[in-house]
Amino acid sequence: MFLFFASGQWLVYLWEILWYTLAGFGGLAILLVASGHVILNKRETSAAIGWIGVMWLQPLLGPILYLFFGINRIRRKAFRASPEAITPTINLPHTGSACSVEQMRGLIPPEKLHLLDLAEFANNIISRPLLEGNAIKPLICGDEAYPRMLEAIEGAQKTITLTTYIFANDQTGEKFLDALAAAVQRGVHVRVLIDAVGARYSFPSILRKMRRRKIPCARFMPSLVPWRMPYLNLRSHRKILVVDGLQAFTGGMNIASGNVHRLKPAHLISDIHFHVEGPLVTSLQDVFSDDWYFVTREKLSGPEWFPEPTHRGNTLARGITDGPDENYDSLRMLLLGAIGIAKHSIRIATPYFLPDRTLISALNTAVMRGVRVDILIPDQNNLTFVDWACQSNIQDLVQWGCRVWRSAPPFDHSKLMLIDDYWSLIGSANWDPRSLNLNFEFNVECYDSQLARKLGEIFEDKRATAEMVTIRSVLDRPLVLRLRNGLARLFSPYL
Repeated sequence: MFLFFASGQWLVYLWEILWYTLAGFGGLAILLVASGHVILNKRETSAAIGWIGVMWLQPLLGPILYLFFGINRIRRKAFRASPEAITPTINLPHTGSACSVEQMRGLIPPEKLHLLDLAEFANNIISRPLLEGNAIKPLICGDEAYPRMLEAIEGAQKTITLTTYIFANDQTGEKFLDALAAAVQRGVHVRVLIDAVGARYSFPSILRKMRRRKIPCARFMPSLVPWRMPYLNLRSHRKILVVDGLQAFTGGMNIASGNVHRLKPAHLISDIHFHVEGPLVTSLQDVFSDDWYFVTREKLSGPEWFPEPTHRGNTLARGITDGPDENYDSLRMLLLGAIGIAKHSIRIATPYFLPDRTLISALNTAVMRGVRVDILIPDQNNLTFVDWACQSNIQDLVQWGCRVWRSAPPFDHSKLMLIDDYWSLIGSANWDPRSLNLNFEFNVECYDSQLARKLGEIFEDKRATAEMVTIRSVLDRPLVLRLRNGLARLFSPYL
């Protein structure tokens, strides 16, 4: 014993005991703090339980995963930024285009007056006004959309703003690159914003070529996570092109050759984009300017960016920004309101269909009220794991009478929602947690029978070649596939 103390070995053992004790208490403190953060900030119960479970089952890895993937840093950055970066500018040169619910009463058919309640509901949850005097035209795939977009860029005289998730470094991307570079050369003010993750879908990124050709460009939320990883949070999924502040393009279509059918690409995509004219263009420009300021701290203002809006059509429309910041959950609430107000029909087209239990219950309730519900999803999905989870959700819908259709190839990336052949929702958002909770999206709600009729025809053309999913076909799947799909569904809050 004397030799033990004389050698100083007891100090080593004492140090080890103290170290392990401090490490244990430190690890416990980290777990308690992280769990408290989850409880205070995760509003979805399933997501909160999932993160707490991961952290306590993996006390070393769990908090690290939550630090990188679970914390909403966008909201934290927004609170630290200036008020101009937080609050939408809503650059409307005059209020003559804004349309109140009472004014709507004289503009819509008597049999559609129940949709006034939806407009009133939207007024209460969305900061942007409903605008009259718009013309919105659907463009099918890149074969129709890209030539119109390039023509607008080539005819630009003052300004061009463009934001997109994917800007591929391919044949189509090169055409847009050339058009933008030519615009810069002739003195047009150009700003291009590409999501940092979406920019990595091509290697090398087209941003290098943009910088070499003096096109002002920036990346939204750069990330060090490996490229091409599809399940990343807090991305800018918006697709907006505004030319001279007078015409715009928006929808769900990225810039990539996969959307051009005449090129016969290896991975063909079917999609819809939209040409916009009228006061709504100002809303699109305003959304871009807020995003651009957030990334670069350059404020776009003045008549060259926001000219006097002109009335060009009869569509009542409202821009809807949705994201994990101040607009959190506004789109999901609007979907619930639209489902609840429907009297006759609900038609939904989306590539990724992972609604939460509240949305599923709302759709089933609509069916039981006598509303015809048709949901169109692709038979072949580009995200296999998401498709497995989607298949598990289908049973909960078809057993109550919702009609689910799986569209024939190619992969359909279209995003539409139609209510009672009058109200339509178009834009970039999918019916999944990523779009409704984690990404920055831009959509447009429209009140117009003509536009709804055109979109209805597009929907029915797709449905004509689709296969209806029956409850029998769901239950007859092999047990191993149902288990696989059910397991994938458990990860829905994180997909």
